[in-house]
Amino acid sequence: MSNCEHLSRDALAEHQLQRLHALLGQVLATNAFYRQKLNAAGITQAEDIAALDDLARLPFTTRAELSADQVAHPPYGTNLTYPPECYTRIHQTSGTTGQRLRWLDTAESWDWWGRCWAQVYRAAGVGDRDRIFFAFSFGPFIGFWSGHQGASHIGALIVPGGGMSSAQRLDAIVENEITVLVCTPTYALHLGEVARERGLDLAASSVHTTIHAGEPGANLPATRAQLERTWGAHCFDHAGATEVGAWGFDCREQAGLHLNEGEFICEILDPQSGTPADEGELVITNLGRTGMPVIRYRTGDRVALNRTPCDCGRTFQRLQGGVIGRLDDALLIRGVVVYPSAIENVVRQFPAITEFAVDVHRRKALDELEVRLELNGNANDTADQVERALAHRLGLRADIQIAAPNTLPRFELKAQRFTDHRSNP
Repeated sequence: MSNCEHLSRDALAEHQLQRLHALLGQVLATNAFYRQKLNAAGITQAEDIAALDDLARLPFTTRAELSADQVAHPPYGTNLTYPPECYTRIHQTSGTTGQRLRWLDTAESWDWWGRCWAQVYRAAGVGDRDRIFFAFSFGPFIGFWSGHQGASHIGALIVPGGGMSSAQRLDAIVENEITVLVCTPTYALHLGEVARERGLDLAASSVHTTIHAGEPGANLPATRAQLERTWGAHCFDHAGATEVGAWGFDCREQAGLHLNEGEFICEILDPQSGTPADEGELVITNLGRTGMPVIRYRTGDRVALNRTPCDCGRTFQRLQGGVIGRLDDALLIRGVVVYPSAIENVVRQFPAITEFAVDVHRRKALDELEVRLELNGNANDTADQVERALAHRLGLRADIQIAAPNTLPRFELKAQRFTDHRSNP
């Protein structure tokens, strides 16, 4: 993986075009899924894309399309560039947005995954003297398997946390003098909750950096602040997907999520018209995963571009606030479009809240937003404060309910705090 982080935009575009030509040449030759799609769009050779301005000639790829292909051609579909014996790893998506996808990697593409994650670590200042703890179950979901692979690329000490309870993981963090924690933001906050119950001050531990992925959260100012208070550490966001790769990372400036444009072509498009926009849907083509690639993949993530140069000196473009939310997660409540991330960013401003859940109901032909809160100790004013803050931020009145301690669900992987009951009569 070449270091492209400081290339001029023109040089970076040339690098991306060369990588795209290499990818297209291979998939047109041996990948049945993409050969059919590209040929149908009039693309028969890589050189038909003469410049990145020609990207619009390439058809989009959707998750529904990939899922249908795997259903029609089980178990892995036809998006395979090489014979089955060439693949060495299999993972699957979490299944939180529908049918699970199975994804295969060759040894080369798995190494590419690791190098992408190495970039995540280096941008956060993590190196070979660090001890990285993975608070992750290591099941078939790709999760932090790729982060584990990336840690080997930077020479850090790897401490896996699979098969442990939260209390055991905290013990391992303290006993091994861990310096870097890698997990979802939700689970990092849950570890903080368990630590408080045990009288353990995580802010006084050896952890100086936390890196989070799997869900939005670490990019939200209020959640990031709570993570940094809990752990006494710098909190970094990362973005990726099983079918795409590790496409985004925070730098030390923590001023927006950098797109890893050395390994991905990233477009931001208006979701309706498909034309370029400063805020819209993120569409990604990965350039180093030839065995099972995605080309112009509609991620469903809503993002906003920050065009100002980053003080870190990287020329890679940045997303303001990381992933704003999923396009299909937006809730229309009494005529107001509400993203779950906006609610979380309000709720996490209140340290007394240990966990929360959000429900949307339709009662007597009216939409109602209900927010249930678990509180840490005596915080009688918190409910009123949250209600006022949500009304100010969203322009909606929320029905605030106080839940008994430890009654709301906890999550190790992707949290599922938001339920729209209107679609479940």
